Amino acid sequence: MILKKNMSIETTISEYYNSLAAMNPQGWLDSLAEDAAIYDPVGKPALNPEKDSEKLFTILTKFYSKFEIERESLFIVNHEAAVKWKMTVISKNGKEANAEGITTFKLNEAGKITEVKAYWDENQLKSQLM
Repeated sequence: MILKKNMSIETTISEYYNSLAAMNPQGWLDSLAEDAAIYDPVGKPALNPEKDSEKLFTILTKFYSKFEIERESLFIVNHEAAVKWKMTVISKNGKEANAEGITTFKLNEAGKITEVKAYWDENQLKSQLM
């Protein structure tokens, strides 16, 4: 039973990241609970997926021609997980930037993500694109 639950959590987290990289708002929303709170990065106000997804994906598609996240490690305990990752983006003007971080996830009984906390330096990424 635990293995099946962990596989489901891994699948949900993969869908979350794959939808971000594909700039697919509906796939991203499908991985999230309706009342999910996303702190990306931690320190910014929570993003409400239902209200803010259109704005988020408009920004992604407007500024980036490539948005790739490589998941290096995944740790699952009960209904929570942590992912160590590396990200590569290429802006529309051809500049490449890299970042790395750790993101924690909480999931509900239905296997939907209820909270995301991403620990990374957004300003460092932006400075690479200047």
